[in-house]
Amino acid sequence: MRYVIIGNSAAAVGCIEGIRKHDKTGAITVISSENYHTYSRPLISYLLYGKTTEQKMKYRPDSFYEDNKVTLLAGKRAAKIDNEKKQVVLEDGTEIPYDRLLIATGSDPFVPPIEGIDTVEKKFTFMSLDDAKELDKALSQKSRVLIMGAGLIGLKCAEGIAGKVKSITVVDMADRILSSILNSEAASIVQWHIESKGIKFILSDSVVSFSPGKAVLKSGRSVSFDILVVAVGVRANTRLAIDAGIEVARGIVTDDHCRTSVGDIYAAGDCSESIDVVTGERRVLALLPNAYMQGECAGINMAGGDEKYNYAIAMNAIGFFGLHIITAGCYTGSERLVSEKNSYKKLFVDNGCLAGYILVGDVARAGIYTSLIRERVPLDTIDFELICEKPQLMAFSRTQREQMLGGVLR
Repeated sequence: MRYVIIGNSAAAVGCIEGIRKHDKTGAITVISSENYHTYSRPLISYLLYGKTTEQKMKYRPDSFYEDNKVTLLAGKRAAKIDNEKKQVVLEDGTEIPYDRLLIATGSDPFVPPIEGIDTVEKKFTFMSLDDAKELDKALSQKSRVLIMGAGLIGLKCAEGIAGKVKSITVVDMADRILSSILNSEAASIVQWHIESKGIKFILSDSVVSFSPGKAVLKSGRSVSFDILVVAVGVRANTRLAIDAGIEVARGIVTDDHCRTSVGDIYAAGDCSESIDVVTGERRVLALLPNAYMQGECAGINMAGGDEKYNYAIAMNAIGFFGLHIITAGCYTGSERLVSEKNSYKKLFVDNGCLAGYILVGDVARAGIYTSLIRERVPLDTIDFELICEKPQLMAFSRTQREQMLGGVLR
């Protein structure tokens, strides 16, 4: 069996390990547009911040490809999928045949068509290791940095370059930072913490045009800058799938076995859609844990197994300057605010189950809340009052604890 994987991040790693659970000898080829060993993308800000190294960023050990008998084609870009001949054509014309194919092409940064943006000389995105390195080369202690976007990517960039530049200004059209994952209360806490590090925010506003060294905002204000970082969002990289006639919506459409609409082609990670177990909606969940699990499911099925991927949830675990944040699920139903010193905790209950949560500060044992959401555990079967205050296994029945711990209580 010949397996080909386009991409080299979390979904690809999951796929490789999934394949090897069922097929120890089949040929695996990974096509990667980057010239790097697989690495953890969320760590690029820590590389700039000096809290990690390229070696420590590696998602798997140096021997990973050799141990799993994988041929890595680094620095090679797939140009076309020929699903009739069952081969991937590279930009240099090389043809790579496959029996089973995984598309794990991730997402691309969205650069809005703002007047004058093409004239900005020092303009960067912040998605990859190369992005981080190029930005770092341009920085100096005199740099005035403008970041468009107060989401996860923009704020991680701000954290990574803080202390290396003269000033950082973050502009976002939303009325709060991290608007896709935090409510107003939690966002205010996090914003105050980040502002204490010297970072300035301009919210409920947006850039409408650029002139040399200046951004003009919708409000009429202007911001002077030397370096621009565009972090307003990402889009699933679906070009290869579209050109191959594969069904695509916001991302590549897959079934619960990670199969696409074309036989023997699978998709996983940020380029694909999955079913959110909380909302039941099909959506792109661009999160590393989901990408890995989706990739692993695809790999198992590519190798002849029978695995379903039906436990995707929106989840984020992130930190800024030592302040930890974990969120999961959706924020519908009744709300339960738990007062804690130096921390913020809000739980959301809908239809008798935990639907979502926001934790800022103390995030210990957040995995218990995540399990409640993912497993759709009826709250009337556990000690929910105890869970609200202190998430712990003792809030579950003995039978439930045995199931969660694999029967070790017996």
